Amino acid sequence: MDAPTLNAAPRETGKKATRAVRDSNNVPCILYGRDTDPVPFQVSVHELNRLIYSRQTSVVDVSMDEDSWSCVLKDYTLHPISDVPEHADFQVLREGRRVTLTVPVRYEGIPEGQKEGGDTQILVREITISCLPKNIPSEIKVDISELEIGDAIHLYDLDQEAYRYKMAQGQTLVTVVAPHLEAVATTDEEEELEDEELPEGEEAEGAAEEEGEEAEEAPAA
Repeated sequence: MDAPTLNAAPRETGKKATRAVRDSNNVPCILYGRDTDPVPFQVSVHELNRLIYSRQTSVVDVSMDEDSWSCVLKDYTLHPISDVPEHADFQVLREGRRVTLTVPVRYEGIPEGQKEGGDTQILVREITISCLPKNIPSEIKVDISELEIGDAIHLYDLDQEAYRYKMAQGQTLVTVVAPHLEAVATTDEEEELEDEELPEGEEAEGAAEEEGEEAEEAPAA
């Protein structure tokens, strides 16, 4: 896959130097690998945000001075209030060596069950996989167009050859459930009273009996 280039600059280490990097609207970073000594560097907040919030796998070529490394964005931390990136780790890729990373899932199509009124519930939007650098996908596509109401797609339904999944095989990714119907809260007694109708004449007869009872109770003049 074609990877974008991340323009980096060297940086000093230490608390004071790290604070100075952040004050200049840059992010302190480091790259590492099994055959690569750790390399501290800095990139602009804007460039790192483009990687963090991309809907594709964050594989990049980190370029600094005359050097370049093919890397994957392994981890990062955000400020708890402003969400501005505070640090990022990049792992150097080596051909023939597997790397573990998190890949976004893109669901394609409209389920048949949804067209019939069902509710499509997406439970997983990212999957952690292990694969060779040449097999790193920008995203994992899942066709959901044939799902009927009651159907689901699990991790074991995906391609099992290119990747090793670091999640339970029985994990449900997406499902289509029946539409939710709200029941009207009516008691059996209320339903019976609503349905009951008095025969003709009984209503007038009952009223006459009540009037007669009132007349008997009244004292004589």
